[in-house]
Amino acid sequence: MPTVTDIGSLIVRSEDIRGGRPRIAGTGVTVQRIAGWYKQGLTPEEITTEIPHLSLAQVYAALTYYHANRDAIEADIAAEEAEAQALETQHVFSRTVL
Repeated sequence: MPTVTDIGSLIVRSEDIRGGRPRIAGTGVTVQRIAGWYKQGLTPEEITTEIPHLSLAQVYAALTYYHANRDAIEADIAAEEAEAQALETQHVFSRTVL
């Protein structure tokens, strides 16, 4: 009998890994990262080329999670971008003060 994978086990969250963001089980690859490449126009097949240790099923699971939880994932992405912008501004400001 062939091996069957429970698709519910493909995406996990752990507070001690990637800040509790949803990620592909057994990896550090977050759903946000997969969603980002997808939003840039990469196909799931192209994403597996970028991260060859991921299977196509894992990428599709991440995309399914993203689409099912789009508002939450987009809010996390926006928060990270705002934090990065604030850090960049702070760095530039501290350089000009010196």
